[in-house]
Amino acid sequence: MNVLILGAGIIGVSTAWHLLERGHTVTVVDRQPGAARETSFANAAQISVSYCEPWANAQAPLKVLKWMFRNDAPLLFRPRLDWRQWRWGLQFLAECNDAAFERNVRQLVALGSYSHAALKDVVRSTGIEYHRLQRGIAHYYTDEAAFADAEHAARLMQDFGVARRVVSRDELLRIEPALRSFAHRIVGGTYTSSDESGDARVFTEALAARCAERGARFLFEHDVVRLEKSGGAIDGVQVRDRASGVAERLKADQVVVACGSYSAPLLRSVGVDLPIYPGKGYSATFRILRPEAAPSVSTIDDEVKCAISRLGGELRVAGTIELNGYDTSLDSPVAQARCRMLAERIEQVLPGVCDTRSEAEGGNPRFWTGLRPATPTNIPFIGRTRVGGLWVNAGHGTLGWTHGAGSGKAMAELISGERPALDFGFHGYESPREGLRARTA
Repeated sequence: MNVLILGAGIIGVSTAWHLLERGHTVTVVDRQPGAARETSFANAAQISVSYCEPWANAQAPLKVLKWMFRNDAPLLFRPRLDWRQWRWGLQFLAECNDAAFERNVRQLVALGSYSHAALKDVVRSTGIEYHRLQRGIAHYYTDEAAFADAEHAARLMQDFGVARRVVSRDELLRIEPALRSFAHRIVGGTYTSSDESGDARVFTEALAARCAERGARFLFEHDVVRLEKSGGAIDGVQVRDRASGVAERLKADQVVVACGSYSAPLLRSVGVDLPIYPGKGYSATFRILRPEAAPSVSTIDDEVKCAISRLGGELRVAGTIELNGYDTSLDSPVAQARCRMLAERIEQVLPGVCDTRSEAEGGNPRFWTGLRPATPTNIPFIGRTRVGGLWVNAGHGTLGWTHGAGSGKAMAELISGERPALDFGFHGYESPREGLRARTA
Protein backbone atom coordinates (compact mmCIF):
# COMPACT_ATOMS: atom_id res chain seq x y z
CA MET A 1 0.00 0.00 0.00
CA ASN A 2 0.92 3.63 -0.43
CA VAL A 3 0.87 5.27 3.01
CA LEU A 4 1.13 8.99 3.74
CA ILE A 5 2.35 10.00 7.21
CA LEU A 6 1.78 13.52 8.51
CA GLY A 7 4.48 14.34 11.04
CA ALA A 8 8.19 13.44 11.27
CA GLY A 9 8.69 13.20 15.00
CA ILE A 10 9.59 9.98 16.82
CA ILE A 11 6.01 8.68 16.30
CA GLY A 12 5.78 9.43 12.59
CA VAL A 13 9.29 8.25 11.71
CA SER A 14 8.89 5.04 13.72
CA THR A 15 5.63 4.41 11.88
CA ALA A 16 7.43 4.97 8.57
CA TRP A 17 10.20 2.53 9.47
CA HIS A 18 7.85 -0.29 10.40
CA LEU A 19 5.68 0.25 7.34
CA LEU A 20 8.78 0.00 5.14
CA GLU A 21 9.70 -3.19 6.97
CA ARG A 22 6.36 -4.60 5.83
CA GLY A 23 6.87 -3.62 2.20
CA HIS A 24 4.67 -0.53 2.01
CA THR A 25 5.47 2.66 0.07
CA VAL A 26 5.83 5.63 2.43
CA THR A 27 5.73 9.42 2.14
CA VAL A 28 6.29 11.62 5.21
CA VAL A 29 5.28 15.30 5.39
CA ASP A 30 6.53 17.78 7.99
CA ARG A 31 6.58 21.57 8.16
CA GLN A 32 10.06 21.65 9.70
CA PRO A 33 13.36 21.40 7.75
CA GLY A 34 14.16 17.98 9.26
CA ALA A 35 12.93 15.19 11.48
CA ALA A 36 12.34 15.60 15.23
CA ARG A 37 12.32 19.41 15.24
CA GLU A 38 9.30 19.90 17.49
CA THR A 39 8.03 17.71 20.36
CA SER A 40 10.84 15.15 19.90
CA PHE A 41 13.60 17.77 19.76
CA ALA A 42 14.84 18.17 23.35
CA ASN A 43 12.81 16.00 25.67
CA ALA A 44 13.83 14.34 28.94
CA ALA A 45 15.68 11.52 27.10
CA GLN A 46 14.21 8.74 29.26
CA ILE A 47 12.86 5.37 28.13
CA SER A 48 10.82 5.04 31.30
CA VAL A 49 8.56 2.00 31.19
CA SER A 50 8.45 1.93 34.98
CA TYR A 51 7.67 5.63 35.45
CA CYS A 52 4.58 6.01 33.31
CA GLU A 53 2.02 6.97 35.94
CA PRO A 54 -0.81 9.10 34.50
CA TRP A 55 -1.08 12.69 35.66
CA ALA A 56 -4.65 11.94 36.74
CA ASN A 57 -4.70 10.37 40.19
CA ALA A 58 -6.69 10.81 43.39
CA GLN A 59 -4.30 13.49 44.71
CA ALA A 60 -4.06 15.49 41.46
CA PRO A 61 -7.07 17.87 41.82
CA LEU A 62 -5.87 19.31 45.14
CA LYS A 63 -2.30 19.61 43.86
CA VAL A 64 -3.38 21.38 40.67
CA LEU A 65 -5.42 23.89 42.72
CA LYS A 66 -2.47 24.49 45.04
CA TRP A 67 -0.09 24.99 42.11
CA MET A 68 -2.31 27.37 40.07
CA PHE A 69 -0.58 30.50 41.34
CA ARG A 70 2.99 29.19 41.12
CA ASN A 71 4.77 30.03 37.87
CA ASP A 72 7.21 27.16 38.42
CA ALA A 73 4.61 24.55 39.44
CA PRO A 74 5.12 21.00 38.10
CA LEU A 75 1.64 20.99 36.50
CA LEU A 76 0.27 24.46 35.82
CA PHE A 77 -3.31 24.91 34.62
CA ARG A 78 -3.87 28.34 33.07
CA PRO A 79 -7.64 28.78 32.48
CA ARG A 80 -8.48 30.16 29.05
CA LEU A 81 -11.63 31.09 27.15
CA ASP A 82 -11.36 27.78 25.36
CA TRP A 83 -14.16 25.29 25.86
CA ARG A 84 -11.92 22.45 24.65
CA GLN A 85 -9.49 23.15 27.47
CA TRP A 86 -12.35 22.99 29.99
CA ARG A 87 -13.75 19.83 28.42
CA TRP A 88 -10.31 18.26 28.64
CA GLY A 89 -10.06 19.37 32.28
CA LEU A 90 -13.40 17.81 33.19
CA GLN A 91 -12.42 14.55 31.50
CA PHE A 92 -9.13 14.68 33.39
CA LEU A 93 -10.97 15.09 36.71
CA ALA A 94 -13.12 12.06 35.87
CA GLU A 95 -9.91 9.98 35.73
CA CYS A 96 -8.70 11.16 39.15
CA ASN A 97 -9.62 8.05 41.11
CA ASP A 98 -7.79 4.88 42.07
CA ALA A 99 -9.72 2.55 39.75
CA ALA A 100 -9.08 4.69 36.68
CA PHE A 101 -5.46 5.21 37.66
CA GLU A 102 -4.78 1.48 37.84
CA ARG A 103 -6.66 0.83 34.60
CA ASN A 104 -4.67 3.51 32.79
CA VAL A 105 -1.34 2.39 34.23
CA ARG A 106 -1.99 -1.14 32.96
CA GLN A 107 -2.31 0.08 29.37
CA LEU A 108 0.65 2.46 29.60
CA VAL A 109 2.93 -0.27 30.95
CA ALA A 110 1.76 -2.71 28.27
CA LEU A 111 2.55 -0.19 25.53
CA GLY A 112 5.83 0.75 27.22
CA SER A 113 7.10 -2.82 27.44
CA TYR A 114 6.07 -3.54 23.86
CA SER A 115 7.73 -0.33 22.71
CA HIS A 116 10.96 -0.95 24.59
CA ALA A 117 11.30 -4.33 22.91
CA ALA A 118 10.57 -2.72 19.53
CA LEU A 119 13.24 -0.06 20.14
CA LYS A 120 15.84 -2.69 20.98
CA ASP A 121 15.00 -4.53 17.76
CA VAL A 122 15.44 -1.36 15.70
CA VAL A 123 18.74 -0.53 17.36
CA ARG A 124 20.03 -4.07 16.79
CA SER A 125 19.09 -3.99 13.13
CA THR A 126 20.32 -0.46 12.38
CA GLY A 127 23.21 0.15 14.77
CA ILE A 128 21.96 3.68 15.46
CA GLU A 129 23.91 5.49 18.19
CA TYR A 130 22.17 8.17 20.23
CA HIS A 131 24.06 8.65 23.54
CA ARG A 132 22.33 5.56 24.86
CA LEU A 133 22.86 4.66 28.51
CA GLN A 134 21.43 1.34 29.70
CA ARG A 135 21.90 1.96 33.40
CA GLY A 136 18.33 2.22 34.57
CA ILE A 137 16.34 5.10 36.00
CA ALA A 138 16.39 6.18 39.65
CA HIS A 139 13.65 8.25 41.29
CA TYR A 140 14.69 10.15 44.41
CA TYR A 141 12.44 11.68 47.06
CA THR A 142 12.97 14.56 49.46
CA ASP A 143 9.65 14.19 51.28
CA GLU A 144 8.89 11.35 53.69
CA ALA A 145 5.18 11.19 52.81
CA ALA A 146 5.91 11.04 49.08
CA PHE A 147 8.51 8.33 49.68
CA ALA A 148 5.98 6.32 51.67
CA ASP A 149 3.65 6.43 48.67
CA ALA A 150 6.48 5.22 46.44
CA GLU A 151 6.19 1.72 47.85
CA HIS A 152 2.64 1.45 46.52
CA ALA A 153 3.72 2.77 43.10
CA ALA A 154 6.59 0.28 42.96
CA ARG A 155 4.33 -2.60 43.98
CA LEU A 156 1.82 -1.64 41.28
CA MET A 157 4.54 -1.68 38.63
CA GLN A 158 5.76 -5.05 39.90
CA ASP A 159 2.22 -6.40 39.52
CA PHE A 160 2.46 -5.46 35.83
CA GLY A 161 5.84 -7.14 35.40
CA VAL A 162 8.16 -4.14 35.81
CA ALA A 163 11.02 -4.56 38.29
CA ARG A 164 10.78 -1.16 40.00
CA ARG A 165 11.99 -1.50 43.56
CA VAL A 166 12.21 0.74 46.61
CA VAL A 167 15.76 1.54 47.72
CA SER A 168 17.21 3.28 50.76
CA ARG A 169 19.19 6.49 50.49
CA ASP A 170 22.44 4.59 50.93
CA GLU A 171 21.60 2.14 48.16
CA LEU A 172 20.49 4.98 45.92
CA LEU A 173 23.86 6.67 46.43
CA ARG A 174 25.65 3.45 45.52
CA ILE A 175 23.58 3.30 42.32
CA GLU A 176 24.33 6.95 41.49
CA PRO A 177 27.21 8.44 43.53
CA ALA A 178 26.78 11.82 41.79
CA LEU A 179 23.85 12.50 44.15
CA ARG A 180 26.08 12.55 47.25
CA SER A 181 26.21 16.35 47.37
CA PHE A 182 22.43 16.34 47.69
CA ALA A 183 22.24 13.34 50.01
CA HIS A 184 21.21 15.39 53.05
CA ARG A 185 17.91 16.15 51.30
CA ILE A 186 17.17 12.66 50.00
CA VAL A 187 15.04 10.32 52.11
CA GLY A 188 15.01 7.36 49.71
CA GLY A 189 14.08 6.36 46.22
CA THR A 190 13.08 3.72 43.70
CA TYR A 191 15.16 2.17 40.94
CA THR A 192 14.47 0.20 37.76
CA SER A 193 17.54 -1.30 36.15
CA SER A 194 15.76 -2.21 32.89
CA ASP A 195 14.95 1.40 31.94
CA GLU A 196 17.39 3.52 29.94
CA SER A 197 18.04 6.90 28.39
CA GLY A 198 19.23 8.46 25.13
CA ASP A 199 18.75 11.36 22.75
CA ALA A 200 15.36 11.07 21.00
CA ARG A 201 16.23 13.69 18.39
CA VAL A 202 19.49 12.02 17.38
CA PHE A 203 17.75 8.64 17.15
CA THR A 204 14.83 9.98 15.13
CA GLU A 205 17.07 11.84 12.68
CA ALA A 206 19.16 8.72 12.12
CA LEU A 207 16.08 6.52 11.67
CA ALA A 208 14.62 9.02 9.18
CA ALA A 209 17.86 8.85 7.18
CA ARG A 210 17.61 5.07 7.06
CA CYS A 211 13.98 5.31 5.98
CA ALA A 212 15.05 7.57 3.12
CA GLU A 213 17.74 5.07 2.13
CA ARG A 214 15.01 2.44 1.89
CA GLY A 215 12.92 4.57 -0.44
CA ALA A 216 10.74 6.70 1.82
CA ARG A 217 9.96 10.14 0.43
CA PHE A 218 10.29 13.02 2.91
CA LEU A 219 8.60 16.34 2.14
CA PHE A 220 10.17 18.65 4.70
CA GLU A 221 9.20 22.33 4.96
CA HIS A 222 5.73 21.48 3.70
CA ASP A 223 2.60 22.64 5.49
CA VAL A 224 -0.46 20.42 5.63
CA VAL A 225 -3.13 22.73 4.24
CA ARG A 226 -6.12 20.43 4.61
CA LEU A 227 -7.43 16.90 4.62
CA GLU A 228 -9.92 16.13 1.88
CA LYS A 229 -12.79 13.74 2.53
CA SER A 230 -15.24 12.28 0.06
CA GLY A 231 -17.99 9.77 0.74
CA GLY A 232 -16.86 9.05 4.29
CA ALA A 233 -13.24 8.32 3.32
CA ILE A 234 -10.06 10.30 3.00
CA ASP A 235 -9.62 11.43 -0.58
CA GLY A 236 -6.36 13.35 -0.50
CA VAL A 237 -4.15 15.76 1.43
CA GLN A 238 -3.30 19.27 0.27
CA VAL A 239 0.24 20.37 1.19
CA ARG A 240 2.19 23.51 0.37
CA ASP A 241 5.95 24.00 -0.03
CA ARG A 242 6.97 26.73 2.41
CA ALA A 243 9.79 27.99 0.23
CA SER A 244 8.04 28.22 -3.14
CA GLY A 245 4.42 28.44 -2.02
CA VAL A 246 3.56 25.71 -4.52
CA ALA A 247 0.64 23.52 -3.46
CA GLU A 248 0.46 19.79 -4.13
CA ARG A 249 -2.34 17.28 -3.70
CA LEU A 250 -1.11 13.97 -2.33
CA LYS A 251 -3.04 10.75 -2.78
CA ALA A 252 -2.51 7.60 -0.71
CA ASP A 253 -4.26 4.39 0.20
CA GLN A 254 -3.92 5.21 3.88
CA VAL A 255 -3.14 8.45 5.75
CA VAL A 256 -1.64 8.52 9.27
CA VAL A 257 -1.94 11.70 11.36
CA ALA A 258 1.05 11.87 13.72
CA CYS A 259 1.34 15.61 14.25
CA GLY A 260 1.51 15.63 18.05
CA SER A 261 -0.67 18.34 19.60
CA TYR A 262 -1.58 19.64 16.16
CA SER A 263 -3.27 16.33 15.33
CA ALA A 264 -6.44 17.37 17.15
CA PRO A 265 -7.32 20.48 15.08
CA LEU A 266 -6.32 18.72 11.87
CA LEU A 267 -8.57 15.75 12.59
CA ARG A 268 -11.47 18.00 13.62
CA SER A 269 -11.46 19.43 10.10
CA VAL A 270 -12.88 16.09 8.88
CA GLY A 271 -15.17 15.45 11.85
CA VAL A 272 -12.86 13.44 14.10
CA ASP A 273 -12.83 15.05 17.56
CA LEU A 274 -10.27 13.60 19.98
CA PRO A 275 -9.46 15.02 23.45
CA ILE A 276 -5.81 15.85 22.79
CA TYR A 277 -4.68 19.10 24.42
CA PRO A 278 -1.19 20.65 24.33
CA GLY A 279 0.90 20.55 27.48
CA LYS A 280 3.81 22.97 27.27
CA GLY A 281 6.92 21.16 28.48
CA TYR A 282 10.33 22.67 29.16
CA SER A 283 13.92 21.48 29.08
CA ALA A 284 17.40 22.88 29.61
CA THR A 285 20.65 21.45 28.29
CA PHE A 286 23.91 22.35 30.02
CA ARG A 287 27.54 21.71 29.19
CA ILE A 288 29.16 19.36 31.73
CA LEU A 289 32.16 20.96 33.45
CA ARG A 290 33.14 18.03 35.69
CA PRO A 291 32.54 14.74 33.85
CA GLU A 292 33.82 12.67 36.78
CA ALA A 293 31.08 14.11 39.01
CA ALA A 294 28.25 13.98 36.49
CA PRO A 295 25.56 11.29 36.77
CA SER A 296 25.50 8.28 34.48
CA VAL A 297 22.13 7.00 35.71
CA SER A 298 19.09 8.91 34.49
CA THR A 299 17.10 10.24 37.43
CA ILE A 300 13.73 11.72 38.35
CA ASP A 301 13.49 14.47 40.95
CA ASP A 302 10.16 13.92 42.71
CA GLU A 303 10.05 17.30 44.42
CA VAL A 304 10.06 19.42 41.24
CA LYS A 305 8.93 16.63 38.89
CA CYS A 306 11.83 16.87 36.47
CA ALA A 307 14.07 14.28 34.80
CA ILE A 308 17.86 14.50 34.53
CA SER A 309 19.76 12.60 31.84
CA ARG A 310 23.35 12.63 30.64
CA LEU A 311 23.82 12.96 26.89
CA GLY A 312 27.53 12.65 26.19
CA GLY A 313 29.18 15.87 27.32
CA GLU A 314 25.89 17.54 28.21
CA LEU A 315 23.21 17.20 30.86
CA ARG A 316 19.53 17.47 29.99
CA VAL A 317 16.97 18.43 32.63
CA ALA A 318 13.33 18.47 31.58
CA GLY A 319 9.95 18.66 33.18
CA THR A 320 6.96 20.73 34.22
CA ILE A 321 3.77 20.99 32.18
CA GLU A 322 1.78 24.14 31.47
CA LEU A 323 -1.74 23.78 30.08
CA ASN A 324 -1.99 27.09 28.27
CA GLY A 325 -2.99 26.46 24.67
CA TYR A 326 -0.58 26.40 21.75
CA ASP A 327 1.87 29.00 23.05
CA THR A 328 5.54 28.01 22.55
CA SER A 329 7.25 31.23 23.64
CA LEU A 330 10.17 31.32 26.05
CA ASP A 331 10.09 35.04 26.85
CA SER A 332 7.00 35.24 29.08
CA PRO A 333 7.41 35.63 32.87
CA VAL A 334 6.00 32.13 33.39
CA ALA A 335 8.38 30.58 30.86
CA GLN A 336 11.38 32.41 32.28
CA ALA A 337 10.48 31.29 35.81
CA ARG A 338 10.23 27.67 34.69
CA CYS A 339 13.54 27.78 32.84
CA ARG A 340 15.19 29.45 35.83
CA MET A 341 13.82 26.73 38.12
CA LEU A 342 15.44 23.99 36.02
CA ALA A 343 18.83 25.71 36.15
CA GLU A 344 18.60 26.39 39.87
CA ARG A 345 17.56 22.82 40.61
CA ILE A 346 20.55 21.37 38.78
CA GLU A 347 22.84 23.65 40.77
CA GLN A 348 21.22 22.46 44.00
CA VAL A 349 21.41 18.75 43.17
CA LEU A 350 24.72 18.73 41.28
CA PRO A 351 26.59 21.85 42.41
CA GLY A 352 29.37 22.92 40.05
CA VAL A 353 28.93 19.94 37.73
CA CYS A 354 27.44 21.92 34.82
CA ASP A 355 27.71 25.41 33.44
CA THR A 356 24.31 26.70 34.56
CA ARG A 357 25.18 30.36 34.10
CA SER A 358 22.82 32.49 32.05
CA GLU A 359 23.95 34.08 28.80
CA ALA A 360 24.27 37.40 30.63
CA GLU A 361 26.72 35.73 33.01
CA GLY A 362 28.76 34.23 30.16
CA GLY A 363 27.10 30.81 30.06
CA ASN A 364 25.46 29.06 27.14
CA PRO A 365 22.38 27.17 28.40
CA ARG A 366 19.96 25.85 25.77
CA PHE A 367 16.42 26.30 26.96
CA TRP A 368 13.63 24.76 24.93
CA THR A 369 9.90 24.29 25.05
CA GLY A 370 7.64 21.93 23.14
CA LEU A 371 3.99 20.95 23.19
CA ARG A 372 3.22 17.55 24.70
CA PRO A 373 0.04 16.09 23.10
CA ALA A 374 -1.82 15.09 26.24
CA THR A 375 -4.99 13.06 26.68
CA PRO A 376 -6.96 13.06 29.96
CA THR A 377 -5.85 9.47 30.63
CA ASN A 378 -2.30 9.89 29.22
CA ILE A 379 -3.13 6.96 26.94
CA PRO A 380 -2.44 7.80 23.29
CA PHE A 381 -4.83 7.26 20.41
CA ILE A 382 -3.37 4.61 18.11
CA GLY A 383 -5.65 3.16 15.44
CA ARG A 384 -8.27 3.96 12.84
CA THR A 385 -10.82 6.75 12.77
CA ARG A 386 -14.36 6.56 11.40
CA VAL A 387 -13.12 8.26 8.23
CA GLY A 388 -12.10 5.51 5.84
CA GLY A 389 -8.35 5.32 5.21
CA LEU A 390 -7.55 7.83 7.98
CA TRP A 391 -5.49 6.69 10.97
CA VAL A 392 -4.25 8.43 14.11
CA ASN A 393 -1.07 7.96 16.14
CA ALA A 394 -1.03 10.82 18.64
CA GLY A 395 -1.65 11.83 22.24
CA HIS A 396 1.52 10.42 23.84
CA GLY A 397 2.00 13.30 26.30
CA THR A 398 5.39 13.10 28.01
CA LEU A 399 5.92 9.48 26.93
CA GLY A 400 6.50 9.90 23.20
CA TRP A 401 10.11 8.69 23.43
CA THR A 402 9.16 5.80 25.71
CA HIS A 403 6.25 4.72 23.50
CA GLY A 404 7.53 5.86 20.10
CA ALA A 405 9.02 2.68 18.63
CA GLY A 406 6.11 0.53 19.76
CA SER A 407 3.47 2.99 18.64
CA GLY A 408 5.03 3.02 15.18
CA LYS A 409 5.22 -0.76 15.05
CA ALA A 410 1.63 -1.19 16.28
CA MET A 411 0.38 1.34 13.73
CA ALA A 412 2.17 -0.50 10.91
CA GLU A 413 0.72 -3.81 12.08
CA LEU A 414 -2.81 -2.46 12.21
CA ILE A 415 -2.56 -0.93 8.74
CA SER A 416 -1.21 -4.28 7.49
CA GLY A 417 -4.24 -6.10 8.89
CA GLU A 418 -2.41 -7.60 11.88
CA ARG A 419 -3.29 -7.34 15.58
CA PRO A 420 -0.39 -6.14 17.79
CA ALA A 421 0.50 -8.57 20.56
CA LEU A 422 -0.31 -6.43 23.58
CA ASP A 423 -3.33 -5.72 25.76
CA PHE A 424 -4.06 -2.16 24.69
CA GLY A 425 -7.25 -0.33 23.72
CA PHE A 426 -6.44 0.59 20.14
CA HIS A 427 -8.59 3.41 18.80
CA GLY A 428 -11.43 2.02 16.71
CA TYR A 429 -10.93 -1.56 17.95
CA GLU A 430 -12.20 -3.60 20.85
CA SER A 431 -9.78 -4.38 23.63
CA PRO A 432 -8.74 -8.06 23.36
CA ARG A 433 -9.03 -8.70 27.08
CA GLU A 434 -11.47 -6.24 28.58
CA GLY A 435 -13.97 -6.21 25.72
CA LEU A 436 -14.13 -2.45 25.66
CA ARG A 437 -16.49 -1.01 23.07
CA ALA A 438 -14.80 0.26 19.93
CA ARG A 439 -13.51 3.76 20.55
CA THR A 440 -14.43 5.61 17.40
CA ALA A 441 -14.61 9.34 16.94
